[in-house]
Amino acid sequence: MIAVLQRVKRASVDVEGETVGKCTHGLCVLLGVAKEDTEEDAEALVRKLVELRIFCDENDKMNLSLKDIDGELLVVSNFTLLAAYRKGRRPDFFGAAAPNEANRLYEYFCSLCENEISHVGRGIFGAEMELTIVNDGPVTIVMDSNVLLKKNTQ
Repeated sequence: MIAVLQRVKRASVDVEGETVGKCTHGLCVLLGVAKEDTEEDAEALVRKLVELRIFCDENDKMNLSLKDIDGELLVVSNFTLLAAYRKGRRPDFFGAAAPNEANRLYEYFCSLCENEISHVGRGIFGAEMELTIVNDGPVTIVMDSNVLLKKNTQ
């Protein structure tokens, strides 16, 4: 599971011209689910992202977590994070989980976030989405559950 975390002042996701999810002062998370991912991957990422100290304290040091600031989340599924691009010029997405499994793990990830964070906005899985992000910093971090769980990534 790969997550791109962006610290945001605000973010929203629209489908067919209608806002379906949003957040303010917090994180926008783009989430890609791989074929081999399990609930354990989602749990590891959520544990790390809610406690990650990437928000500034009163001394302008990144010492505070999303939980510390009572921040919000916007979680958007994004299978293109699993693109393989080594060969040729057209990426393939064979490493991404099948849609039913990816959606199940995306929903599980979001429900875990809702247990930790007071506001979790969501995109719509599989929809064509338009994302608006106002970055804060910018601070952008890529997380890979394989790294957190020390899986063999060969």
